[in-house]
Amino acid sequence: MLTKRVKENVLKGVRRHDSDTGSPEAQVALLTRQIEELSTHLKKHAKDFHSRRGLLQLVADRRTHLKYLEGKDPKKYQAVVKKLGLKK
Repeated sequence: MLTKRVKENVLKGVRRHDSDTGSPEAQVALLTRQIEELSTHLKKHAKDFHSRRGLLQLVADRRTHLKYLEGKDPKKYQAVVKKLGLKK
């Protein structure tokens, strides 16, 4: 779970406006941060299968948001992928 401060730092660079939390860019950024945290957790706790399932759901959700963004606005998609260091 991300704290308020971490969420603010994650959203700083990808927001459309000051109170933006629902745009696809913001959602992808938040999901990416959650995926990173869960990945480090699973490196320590390899048998935590409930968290592994949650991680797979987050990855699928992020993929869905990225696919939507790619179809809607390819320039923003490229910018978000580059900024977050994601590869397709």
